Formats: sequence, C-alpha cells, structure tokens
Amino acid sequence: MIEVKDLTKAFGERTAVDHVSFVVNKGEILGFLGPNGAGKTTTMRILTGFLPATSGTARVAGFDVFNDSLEVRKRIGYLPENPPLYMDMTVSAYLEFVARIKNVPAENRKARINDAMEKTNIQDKRHELIKRLSRGYKQRVGLAQALVHDPEVIILDEPTVGLDPKQIIEVRHLIKSLAGSHTIILSTHILPEVSMTCDRVVIINRGRIAAIDTPANLTTQLKGGQHVRVVAEADQNAVCAAIRELPGVRRVSGEPEGGNGLVAVTVEAEAGQDVRSQIAAKVVGKGWPLYELRGVSLSLEDIFLELTTEDSEHASSVAN
Repeated sequence: MIEVKDLTKAFGERTAVDHVSFVVNKGEILGFLGPNGAGKTTTMRILTGFLPATSGTARVAGFDVFNDSLEVRKRIGYLPENPPLYMDMTVSAYLEFVARIKNVPAENRKARINDAMEKTNIQDKRHELIKRLSRGYKQRVGLAQALVHDPEVIILDEPTVGLDPKQIIEVRHLIKSLAGSHTIILSTHILPEVSMTCDRVVIINRGRIAAIDTPANLTTQLKGGQHVRVVAEADQNAVCAAIRELPGVRRVSGEPEGGNGLVAVTVEAEAGQDVRSQIAAKVVGKGWPLYELRGVSLSLEDIFLELTTEDSEHASSVAN
C-alpha cells in the first residue's frame, strides 16, 4: 500500500531524512517511532504532499507522491500534530466543509459525515462549536476530518499528545478499530503508543532507520542471548563470580535486592544458550537460598534506548 525507497530531505546543510526505506502493507498499523527531531514529521509531510523530497521515491496505493500528488491526496487522511480545526464552526459544519474540499460527492456527503462522526464517537457534539470542546474531543474531530472521505491510508502524527490518560486509551481503541479497513501510519515518540496499537514498528533516529520489525522480533534480535534474573541470599560479589564461571554466560551484573541480604543478579547468556538449569544448580550447590530465577524480556523502551543511543553497538546489525 505504501512504498518508500531511499527518501531523503535536506534543509540546507542539515539532512532531516537520510535514505529512509520501508513498506506498509494493506490494512496494517505501522508505528513510526523516534525521539523528537528524528525526522518523523518530515517523513509524514513528504508522504502527504506537504513537502517535496530532496531525493528518493514514495508511492501510495500505486501512485507516485511527487508525480501523482493529487491522486495520492485523494487516498490519504492526515491528522497533523495540531489538528486543522476552525474553532468558530460547529462540528457538523466543519465536517461538511472538509467533505466539500475533499470532493466527497454531494449524494454521499451526509452518509460520510455521519460515518466519520460515528467512528470517532462525536455524534452528540455535532451542533457544538469546536472551540467549546475539550482537547480530547477536538482530537476526535481532527480524526473525523481525516476519515470523512473514507481514505485508504490514514497518517497520524502524534495523535495523543496533550490528552489525559482516559482520552489516550479512547484514541488508541479508535485507531485499533480502523485497522484492516484502512492502512495506518502512526508517528509518535511515546513508547506505549506503539506497543499497544501497532503491528510493526519503524525506529528512526537522526533521520535514519535504526530498525524495522514487530516489537517481539526486535526484542529477540536485539537481546541476542537469553537474559535471566536471579535473586538469592548471598554475597553479591561471590554469587556474580560463581555464575561467571559457567559455560555459555556472557555478562553478569548484580545489585542489592530490598535488603535482608538478598542480591539480584542479571545474567546474559551467549546466543542459543539456555543457562537457567546451570545457574540453579550452581546457586543451590553453594548453599545459597534461591528466591527467584526467571527469563527476562527486553521491553520496547529498552529497544528504543538501545537503538537511539549514540554509541549503540546494535543499531547497524538490527536495521533492515
């Protein structure tokens, strides 16, 4: 549905987007994740025709973003970080105005407006002035304008910024409900946004792609070997030294665990090695009481920090 290849955008001597390539499949929710200033919004603006690229190609539904810009715009619904609302209009009048701009046929206009309001759950606000709505409802109206012409592709730039926790959950549920019938790119720097709503994630840093995959696969690729957490009643240095002696152990670190003589040790194994039984045997064999031994998965936050840290050792090996 969306194909981006070697997309580059330079502003003078600064390159905001540097040879970015990715594909979004039909009906998929793709998370575009990166720190502020990483190049997310610039990429979104190029895809929606707001900015020209310096080089590279982008296609939406088979149409070239640069050569067939009008055809692309017909197929995209765009919600920028600040929704393009007219505050002195009512919700229904605003959506009528947007539907006309987007060339929704007159005979379909009422149905499309009602459908957009139903999907965003703002039917009861149709006669309200937009300026009187809460931030959460204004965001819903922004989503409704992106949906009113029933686009194949929806691009959302930081859709939950400024919302309270309840509103964030509601918007997430709304985005999830749109998957399948629409292809969605969700640009954000908020980690739970991606893990809770997206099928795949693109991590971008300093204008370049650092990784592309599902959150689960990124965890597997980045962590390399197994991670194990061990809690025992023992001297920290002694237990760390004993575990380091085991074959297949790559790295060991420990810290006190809540007092009472307990120590928590994190063990990283070599790729393909399962060291849990050896760790258990070593700890018990030393006569140290064993309170916990379990595998540990990296969170999306761990992955994000690993890949967007300047001295990351893993970014180049994980990037596609």
